[in-house]
Amino acid sequence: MKKTTLLLLVVSFMVACSSVKKTQQAINTGNYDEAINLSIEKLRKDKYKEKNQPYVVMLSDAFSKVTERDLDRISFLEKERNPENLESIYRLYQQLNNRQERIKPLLPLTDASTGKNVAFNLANYDDDLIDVKEDLSEYLYNNALDLLERKNTNKYDYREVFNNLQYLDKINPNYKDVRTLLDEVHFKGTDFVYVTVKNQTRQIIPRRLEQDLLAMDTYGLNDFWTVFHAQKDRNIKYDFNLELNLRRIDISPERINEKEIIKEKQIKDGFKYLLDNKGNVKKDSLGNDIKVDKFKTVRCRVYQFTQQKSSAITGVVKYIDNNSRQLLESFPIQSEFVFEHSYANYDGDRRALNSALSDLIELREVRFPSNEQMVFDTGTDLKEKLKYIITRNKFRN
Repeated sequence: MKKTTLLLLVVSFMVACSSVKKTQQAINTGNYDEAINLSIEKLRKDKYKEKNQPYVVMLSDAFSKVTERDLDRISFLEKERNPENLESIYRLYQQLNNRQERIKPLLPLTDASTGKNVAFNLANYDDDLIDVKEDLSEYLYNNALDLLERKNTNKYDYREVFNNLQYLDKINPNYKDVRTLLDEVHFKGTDFVYVTVKNQTRQIIPRRLEQDLLAMDTYGLNDFWTVFHAQKDRNIKYDFNLELNLRRIDISPERINEKEIIKEKQIKDGFKYLLDNKGNVKKDSLGNDIKVDKFKTVRCRVYQFTQQKSSAITGVVKYIDNNSRQLLESFPIQSEFVFEHSYANYDGDRRALNSALSDLIELREVRFPSNEQMVFDTGTDLKEKLKYIITRNKFRN
């Protein structure tokens, strides 16, 4: 028991030394925030514990050094007088403030070697944060307005400005008309795709198939920066066209194939008495006559009929850039559908059949689907393949 206790004390001491060493190493290498995080974690548990006292000094040291570093960086960025530095300055002030807020609940902290409270030079950064936030908000807002007035702005520019405006709305909610600008910039940064189906098969395709193929809301393809329309909106300039060109439709003749199957099976057919070598009925241990099952072979001939009809649609999917009027990509697309129905008749003893054949003889011939229905059913698979092509080959994002 004593050995176990001693071992636990040794392990605990080694872990504590390792943690102190890790924290000091973070300070020595300039990873001040890591050192602060490790120190705060230990002191939160018990800031009066003797083995946690080294973290008091290390926390003070790391905090002092990282504060000096951040303030020096702010001073340098401010001297550059570059408005693009405003966001970095704002984030640095946030870091300074957040560190203090994490340390405040632990104060006061005492240096065990001197018995005195350790000084943390805390500052109030509220005014600095408010001033920089206002300057940054104005910069981001004016930058968005300049972009909207500029000619030949591309989609990616609008998307970048959208992200900046979102950030502005986060740090300064309801600033001027930012939320209205967000809607405008989002609209201008969105790729609009007009989807059409062109029948080049010289055959009439079902109207409901075309409607189903163009039901873009059922594809789940729209994302934040890409919207697909099957109905043209006159107020929108479409960036791309997506054309599904149907080139060929093949429908096979209706066929019924026949197959003959013969099944045999031994089935139980009563019983008989078990006889010994002398022809006498054998008895069991209780004196009862011993009976054994009798079997006989039954046979059944099955005539299986399979109705078949198939259809196939082939075509090509084209991506067209409406600005350059160039074909960007084209992908072949093909879909097949097979109608198949089996049923059966029989002659003989049905008991010879397995369950699968027994089920078949319960079925009857059905009416073949019409050509229109076949084409529509083929289109269901075609829709999934079209969705796959679009998903795998997204427009600009």
